Amino acid sequence: MFTGEYIHSFDEKGRVIIPSKFRNELGETFYIGKGLDKCLFVYPIETWNEFVGKLRNLSTFNKQERFFLRQFVSGFSECSFDKQGRILVPPQLREFSALNTEAAIIGVIDRIEIWNKESWNDYSNNDEFDFDSIAEKMSDLGIGL
Repeated sequence: MFTGEYIHSFDEKGRVIIPSKFRNELGETFYIGKGLDKCLFVYPIETWNEFVGKLRNLSTFNKQERFFLRQFVSGFSECSFDKQGRILVPPQLREFSALNTEAAIIGVIDRIEIWNKESWNDYSNNDEFDFDSIAEKMSDLGIGL
């Protein structure tokens, strides 16, 4: 399970260190691609394969489902670590998420998200969301501590 928040810098080649805690859970090979809210999603192979299995249920005859499938899956590629525990984030993904100097790397249960540090701070401190109110709604759904 992925949890925690880490800040790391990109080098001049577009590589960023993934925390060792996350590297162990990701395995040698994993998938990285365009996520939601302008962040990148990083999935272990097992989780990616399970997710793709669900995507196979989308209809190629439904225009919106076709569009989603094409846009989402085409943004992903297989990735692995170098000897220093870094990953090379492809240029189109760095551009998509405005990743240039610092990244917030966060664990979200079954995946990792990579954010532009400033975007993550803005998102985390957004007045649109009230954490306590959302927590109450989770309780209404039967999700509580």
